[in-house]
Amino acid sequence: MPGMIVAPQPEAAEAGAVVLSRGGNAVDAAVAAAFVQGVVDPQMAGIGGFGSMQVYMPKRGLHQVLEFYARAPLAAKPDMWADKLLGQSRDGFAFLLEGGASEIGYLAACTPGSVKGYAEALSRYGTFDWADAMAPAIAEAKRGVMVRPHMHWYWSQDQSGSGQVNTIDKLRFSATGRAVYFRPDDSLKRPGDVLQNPDMVRTLERLAKGGPDLFYRGTLAEEMAADFAAHGGLITCEDLAAYELSVVEPIWGSYRGHRISTSPPPASGLSMLQILHMLEHFDLAALGHNSAAHVALLAEAMKRMTIDKDRHMGDPAYVEVPTERLISRDYCATLAASIRAGERAGVTRLDRSQRDTTHISVVDGEGNAVALTHTLGSPSGAITDGLGFMYNGTMSRFDPRPGHAASVAPGKRRASSAAPTIVFKGDAPYIVLGAPGGSFIAPAIAQGIMNVIDFGMPMLEAVAAPRIVAVSDMIDVSNRVPRYVTDALEAQGYAVKRSWMSYAFAALHGIRVAEGRMEGGADPQRDGMAIAVA
Repeated sequence: MPGMIVAPQPEAAEAGAVVLSRGGNAVDAAVAAAFVQGVVDPQMAGIGGFGSMQVYMPKRGLHQVLEFYARAPLAAKPDMWADKLLGQSRDGFAFLLEGGASEIGYLAACTPGSVKGYAEALSRYGTFDWADAMAPAIAEAKRGVMVRPHMHWYWSQDQSGSGQVNTIDKLRFSATGRAVYFRPDDSLKRPGDVLQNPDMVRTLERLAKGGPDLFYRGTLAEEMAADFAAHGGLITCEDLAAYELSVVEPIWGSYRGHRISTSPPPASGLSMLQILHMLEHFDLAALGHNSAAHVALLAEAMKRMTIDKDRHMGDPAYVEVPTERLISRDYCATLAASIRAGERAGVTRLDRSQRDTTHISVVDGEGNAVALTHTLGSPSGAITDGLGFMYNGTMSRFDPRPGHAASVAPGKRRASSAAPTIVFKGDAPYIVLGAPGGSFIAPAIAQGIMNVIDFGMPMLEAVAAPRIVAVSDMIDVSNRVPRYVTDALEAQGYAVKRSWMSYAFAALHGIRVAEGRMEGGADPQRDGMAIAVA
């Protein structure tokens, strides 16, 4: 059986496909592609970021989730921003502070985990050595990165109306950012322009030669810590040296006879399973895809999921997350019964009102399957002079109010919206799926799975079909959802907001394996592709 890789960036998919063609396994391909993503989509992911990888290797009897999430600095305090809170973004993704303190600059960054995650994945599951896995990323950085449409859209979107810091201001924050991302006339580079980042080339070459310890205990760690100290940041050499990842078992659910494995808290796999476990009580196919009745059901399930997520989601090492109860059949049946009874859920946000992440799905000829989601959470804009890469800006995901599940604590892992997922048919992977997209990830993955199982869509159609999300009291719809549908919803009293985007709300990238053949789907929202390898 051939292999396949799907990613939101053509360069990353190509790098992974070449690795598969050279005899590398799915993990080798995923790590090589991940390094490339940090070069060709540097606000989506990179060595200043974090993530998680679900790995299924049947011949080794292995099925694990490798968690390399960002951690709050050890000097962080639960009340450090309690007096600066302004509100929350409408999707619940970020808490908004005076001056954007948790969104831009050195205080916005958590201790990165990606380098250790990539290294652990290779040593534990892969066959390539460190330098070989990094080689495609170094080659891409030397070549220069062509600006793609989605990159430019992300850079130039205006978020000021929601109180969030605009990405263009983060790109201007550092001297490196101003040199790399702007034209000589100070205008933002446009699609087709080429980014040259020689500092990133040198950093990747140093890392390839020195190994991952260089990042956490070596000269790179010392340079990063000195820069944070000089700019009032909290990450120190101690933070980097103390960073630990974890290897855990996936959590399991099911949908219409298919077993589903996904990532446990602090990631959002349980939220995705909750939606599926609620909606399994309804005959969605009989309603018609994206009919008014279908959309209303989706919205009510998503709102109930969101209420539980806001109340309970956090790092289980610090707070109790009742995962088993939230995805239990009895609890989800109770939620489904309230939907059937016509009860409408209400999502409460603080008074004031597409995230940057990326994903890789890989299946190789040995039947190994990998779903990897990694990210900067949000870019902080901070780049150490001479190093070239941007740090994550994920402190904004922590709740600045002490005493909540997502409150700040030293060394705490920030909650992740990621949910890399594998759906099984019998004992074999049937769908390998994941997405970038912040709070929209769990709803999008659930819809992708239902599109295949309930509506019989092939993989590309399943990831590209118009989606909706309801993670507030508003139903947000793609512009390809018909207006007669939204008119009917509004007539029922629902508040509906139509996106200007035809392909909106996270970006699904998946592979379906059926009867010995694979079909891949890359969401047209991003610029990626699926590549099959014979």
